Amino acid sequence: MNDFDQTQLIRARQRSRARIMGLLLAAFVILIFAISIVKIQIGHSG
Repeated sequence: MNDFDQTQLIRARQRSRARIMGLLLAAFVILIFAISIVKIQIGHSG
């Protein structure tokens, strides 16, 4: 395995890690948004 193959492997791992982190961040933002909406609705009904 030469340096180019090693670099390609490392880049592929970095891309997959970045994709997972992006998905987790998006899920977190959606969760916070949903919680905020629920809190606003509870505040208006009570």
